[in-house]
Amino acid sequence: MKTYSLDELTDKYIGEKGTPKRDEFENELRLDLIGNAIKQARKERNLTQAQLGELVGVQKAQISKIENHLTDARFETILKVFKALNAKINFNVELLNQNLNLT
Repeated sequence: MKTYSLDELTDKYIGEKGTPKRDEFENELRLDLIGNAIKQARKERNLTQAQLGELVGVQKAQISKIENHLTDARFETILKVFKALNAKINFNVELLNQNLNLT
């Protein structure tokens, strides 16, 4: 029986890196991971969704939607949530073989 790596299966069933379908998949995955990180941090701080929403200035439903990736939350809101959770945030920006002309 032949075994396959996760990368091989992802390439085969989702698409190779750089394809629109793969980009969409990876974006969805990132948003899901952010939601899970928020949920985990909230629970570690013994906060309800309503309490976190109050700290951030949004409704409980918005926190639920972010945690369960049911909405595309604004970046500003995500930052406010992490700030309310007293969480350190790191992110990368990677430019992909594109020439930028800023003239």
